[in-house]
Amino acid sequence: MSQSLVDDPGKAALGLARPVEAGSAPEPGRRADARRVLRFLLRRPGLLLSAGVLVLVVLASFWPGLFTSQDPLKGVPSQNFRGPSGSHWFGTDELGRDVFSRVVHGAHLSLQATLIAVLVAFVLGGLLGVVAGFVGRWVDDVLMRFVDVLLSIPALFLSLALVTALGYGTVKVAVAVGIASVAGFARVARAEVLRVRLAVFVEASRSCGARWYSVLGRHVLPNAAGPVIVLATLDFGSSILAVSALSFLGYGAPPPAPEWGTLISDGRNYLANAWWLTALPGLAIAATVLATNRIARALDGEWSRQR
Repeated sequence: MSQSLVDDPGKAALGLARPVEAGSAPEPGRRADARRVLRFLLRRPGLLLSAGVLVLVVLASFWPGLFTSQDPLKGVPSQNFRGPSGSHWFGTDELGRDVFSRVVHGAHLSLQATLIAVLVAFVLGGLLGVVAGFVGRWVDDVLMRFVDVLLSIPALFLSLALVTALGYGTVKVAVAVGIASVAGFARVARAEVLRVRLAVFVEASRSCGARWYSVLGRHVLPNAAGPVIVLATLDFGSSILAVSALSFLGYGAPPPAPEWGTLISDGRNYLANAWWLTALPGLAIAATVLATNRIARALDGEWSRQR
């Protein structure tokens, strides 16, 4: 069978080229990228475990029927305060409701609020940072002083003040948590825009007569978006904690909605005889937050190496 060299003649003369069969095509780029990602995950079992936990949480939030068929709102009073067992993995509560099904169905409400919070912080904070960094001058000064005021207020206190003004409910809690996180996104976005704006290729584009919106859309935003996306991934975990904390305090969805924070709040009165009512939902929150933070750190490290 005939063979041909795919390398250049210089490499062929030195014997460095790899012979391939005639008519064969190189490996597709997507398949090579998939194998590279798989090797990256297999070398990091902790990251692989974190990705698996996050996938399970996402599946539970969108398709809870994959994990449980029990109704999270209906209970059997005669089976109240049953410990974890094969029929009730997380035990039952004071009304005989299956705690595992309530945790699974509560993932939808908690993750919905978390996604809204991260989206609000990403959009508002990114917009403030891009405008401040790209326009500069007095606009930068005014916006950054506003951001400094937000940074001076603890995030939880600011969330409490906002949710008190907005009212109770899952969406309003999410908006309050998102607004409390705007300052961090604005700072990171501004720093990246300032870094990219002074790059040589941006100056060359401007000297060629490119419009400001073309420079912003084609050069500045794509090159400044990486750290902001990494911050959004990292903020996902802290937003879960903030949303759960506000739900624990009673600002979330009204009972009997099974939000994660509400489950812990309901079970704190029975710690003496039913520890699983608070411990197991708390472990679900902790596992989700730790998995998200592990993935965010991996993305941050990969982005730093690429830079």
